[in-house]
Amino acid sequence: MHYLDTFFFGIYPYIATGIFFLGSLLRYDREQYSWKTGSSQMLSSKNFRIANILFHVGIIAILLGHFAGLVIPFEIWHALGISLAVKQIIAMGVGGFFGVLCFIGLTLLVKRRLFDPRIKANSSAMDTGILLLIYLQLILGMVTIVISFEHMDGSVMHNLMSWSRYLLTFRPVEAVEYIGTVHWVYKLHVTLGITIFVLFPFSRLVHIWSVPVQYVRRSYQVVRSKG
Repeated sequence: MHYLDTFFFGIYPYIATGIFFLGSLLRYDREQYSWKTGSSQMLSSKNFRIANILFHVGIIAILLGHFAGLVIPFEIWHALGISLAVKQIIAMGVGGFFGVLCFIGLTLLVKRRLFDPRIKANSSAMDTGILLLIYLQLILGMVTIVISFEHMDGSVMHNLMSWSRYLLTFRPVEAVEYIGTVHWVYKLHVTLGITIFVLFPFSRLVHIWSVPVQYVRRSYQVVRSKG
């Protein structure tokens, strides 16, 4: 078990990070015509809008929450007067709320992808596979909320934050020591999340890199000048 922990939580994250960035760069350089969301709304628009909104609102909030929870040092939270126990309660509440929104939206999208004949016929194996992986990852995340009720002192959150800290500072040996004792559901959730980063460059998820940040401050488009 120790060797598995060392690989999946001390080595695999660095492999995944390399594939994530290098793979995305190579795909952008060589396959720009495939750099798109591959939207299937034109094939079938039934329930698509509400499902898409719920999914994206939920998943963006969850990703931001994971960043705040794993990357921001717990010393900063303490300085703000928020203990790890309180932070865990906040994470469970906010994560649960947006997790439910995401689950509803993603369930509709999965149903649409698997059972709408037109969508299914125009979906690649990667399209379906990555959607199901995200669905499974979301379910595991919801299960971790339930398990969190067994330890409301914030100890597991401390271990996960320490694991992230030591990985980011290139100290994998210490990182593995912290995550080795957590519940296997947390470990599976982390492993699957890392695997999604591995698959990212080979899926439609690459469109995330093209988020239109400058859209809100763009210049007006001149269609016809006066006169």
